[in-house]
Amino acid sequence: MKASGLNFTRRLAAATVAVALIGVSAAASAHCDTLDGPVVAAARKALDTGNVNLVLVWLQKKDDAEIRKHFEKTVTVRKAGGPAKELADMYFFETLVRIHRAGEGAGYTGLKPGPVEPSIAAADKALETGKLQEVAHLISKRTEQGLHRHFDDVMKKKKYNPNDVAAGRAFAGAYVEFTHYVERLYGAAETLAPGQVQKTAPGLAHSH
Repeated sequence: MKASGLNFTRRLAAATVAVALIGVSAAASAHCDTLDGPVVAAARKALDTGNVNLVLVWLQKKDDAEIRKHFEKTVTVRKAGGPAKELADMYFFETLVRIHRAGEGAGYTGLKPGPVEPSIAAADKALETGKLQEVAHLISKRTEQGLHRHFDDVMKKKKYNPNDVAAGRAFAGAYVEFTHYVERLYGAAETLAPGQVQKTAPGLAHSH
């Protein structure tokens, strides 16, 4: 392969990984928008225990004073119980998530009912139980299925008549998709190592 072709392939692979990271960033942000997400879960616990520090970890330091003010108002109103408590809690959830999203440089479009994506749910469960097996199995199974689909497609089209240009192009297309899929998986496994998301997608990081 010529140097120019190799450079193009590398640039394409890098761009593909970047797109994948954007997708991961969007998924993580969307997860925080749900009523089943970690931000609202922290808010519920904070309100039940009266400990505002449980939600401050999801905000930038500059937003501490504002959320403390909303927290105090919510705690006071929810003492009335019944509908007042429910409304006060929802008000705090929405305010917290809105400020959290703003800290990520993202817009707020309201709380989502859920459920969260299976992969995120598995990740949360792993952190809750301290066991990684389930999420590891979920990812490895999905990866293996994807590899087999692309690989089988290439192998079916590999043996073609050299004079059948259309068949040759079908093979070439399948080959490119397979190799780029492998590159994306390999690149994502390295790029998404601890500490790398913040460097590649700084919008996910928080300043404390």
